[in-house]
Amino acid sequence: MNITTKVFGEITIDDDKIIHFPSGIIGFPDLTEFALIHDEEKGAGSIHWLQSMQEPAFAMPVMDPLLVMPEYNPEVDDELLKGIGEIVEDELLVLVTVTVPSDLTKMTVNLKGPIVINAAEKKACQVIVEGENYLVKYPIYDILNAKKKAGE
Repeated sequence: MNITTKVFGEITIDDDKIIHFPSGIIGFPDLTEFALIHDEEKGAGSIHWLQSMQEPAFAMPVMDPLLVMPEYNPEVDDELLKGIGEIVEDELLVLVTVTVPSDLTKMTVNLKGPIVINAAEKKACQVIVEGENYLVKYPIYDILNAKKKAGE
């Protein structure tokens, strides 16, 4: 499938790479088909894009939360995950959305609303983590900068 995106221009997405969100994502319940892409020139580094297949102008930057919080391990009610099929830990991918404002030093990730992907079934959902352990706007600029300086 060819799609003209806001971030990457025209790209081709194989049908088997499309991830289905049965309930959409928070704030966008009608967007249910996405592809996970990254900038080929920059490699598969820390930030990827969750590109909507239905709305080419809509792409969200996402990343592995363990890159900025190695102890990230939210408890999620199994009931919230039932729509994405049987969960096998090796086939589970957890991502968090990244907010990149014009002032990069204020870059944050949303640890309270992770995206859980069942890679085996190509199904996903976004959940809300209960409790106060994880922030909606967790600052990451200094963490990423320190990792970059350390050569990670």
